[in-house]
Amino acid sequence: MKSVARHLDECLEAAKPLPPFDVELSDAFSCILAEDVRSTVDVPVADLAARDGYAVAASDTLGAADDPVRMHVVADIYADSMETVRHVEGTAVRIASGARMPGGANAVVPLEKTDQGTAEVLISVSVRSGDNVRQQAEDLAAGEVILERGTRISARHIALLAAAGRSRVTVRPAPRVVVMSVGDELVEPGRPLSPGKVYDADSHALATAVRAAGAVVYRVSAVSDEKRTLRDALEDQLVRADVIITTGGLSYGGGDTVKEVLSPLGSVRFDNVAMSPGRQMGVGTVGDGTLIFCLPGDPVVALVAFEVFVRPALRKMAGYTHLNTRMIGARAARGLVSDAGLQDYVPVKVTGGPADGYEFSPTGESRHPLLNGLASANGLAVVPADQTTVAIGDTLECMILNG
Repeated sequence: MKSVARHLDECLEAAKPLPPFDVELSDAFSCILAEDVRSTVDVPVADLAARDGYAVAASDTLGAADDPVRMHVVADIYADSMETVRHVEGTAVRIASGARMPGGANAVVPLEKTDQGTAEVLISVSVRSGDNVRQQAEDLAAGEVILERGTRISARHIALLAAAGRSRVTVRPAPRVVVMSVGDELVEPGRPLSPGKVYDADSHALATAVRAAGAVVYRVSAVSDEKRTLRDALEDQLVRADVIITTGGLSYGGGDTVKEVLSPLGSVRFDNVAMSPGRQMGVGTVGDGTLIFCLPGDPVVALVAFEVFVRPALRKMAGYTHLNTRMIGARAARGLVSDAGLQDYVPVKVTGGPADGYEFSPTGESRHPLLNGLASANGLAVVPADQTTVAIGDTLECMILNG
């Protein structure tokens, strides 16, 4: 039986980072940058007024707080003004926020500190050089690195890139993942059930987990156990998939449909993994190198396997440097019993905080995986394979579930 650590290593070894390519900003969201990005312009492009008011030389306002200063208003400048205005000593220029500062002026007196005159203005505050002025390049300087390789692009990064004049960037693309449940007994939710049939929970759950992991997902309706049908379905998906995830079709005693179909299509290894819930899983490639994960058909087992093995692999393909799910050490609120030789993943509710520490309460059992228990959990407590009992107060690492 293969250890969890070894199977994870094999999954990560099979998961190759996708080649980078240029995308438009609208397609870059949530991708990982594959280049250091430099600004093409200064931001701001010039000294700009940060407030509506009057552009002045700061030295002309000395003492104005005690003895207001009256100045001639020689021009009006708006944010979209194109003409170049030169400041004249002892005068003021009425200016809008965002407008280019007139040459020679070095401060802005806010409107509310004046009588808001149009021909003349009475200024009742002293300002210093730079007050209420956005200096040229104080945000970004042309040629400087503004985002580093490895950054996951969010909305705030899109704003930065657009302001820097970048319309395209080079990223690691999000993996395209096809999710496929296998079994003649599976029925799409919402349709009537007949004897021997069950609803297909796996593909819906895994499709959502894939999307939460930042990948692009294509969910395929449940596929028949009939070998030709399954083979055709798999071959049809290769054209659009970087990764295929199957669930089901791995039962012993004549139900190994997935193994038989995959054997001539690629190189996939199936092993029993020393974990609970779990056991038999497959990983390898099909077609021209499409990565495939074959997971058990139970939806709880499939989701646990996804968190432990598949999510880190998808993150590696997408260019992430940190691959594993967040782990938190938490104390057991009640005792647990674990099977010797198996690494248990117990659904738990983690509570507490950094100040007083964290505590977990089981919401289910690894040996009896129930959807209700997993749905009530926000984490998976990891019981090492060499530990058979967990006492109240013992600390375990808990994998925090976010998707």
